[in-house]
Amino acid sequence: MAFEQLKSGIALLLEEIEKRPEDRHILQEELREKISELRAMGLPVPEDILRLEKELEDDDSDDMYDNMPV
Repeated sequence: MAFEQLKSGIALLLEEIEKRPEDRHILQEELREKISELRAMGLPVPEDILRLEKELEDDDSDDMYDNMPV
């Protein structure tokens, strides 16, 4: 798959994450797979995508404590 196709697939995933926040975890895994494909092909991962990946991971660590009793 070409770099542009992967970038376009990532862009679609980002739109889906915005539209369907309840499915964010599933879509986030798909995003990680696309990023892995880029890396496996030796292609650069755009900086904005790397920042987003980090933000999503940070959000996940915050969610871990959302349902804990106080």
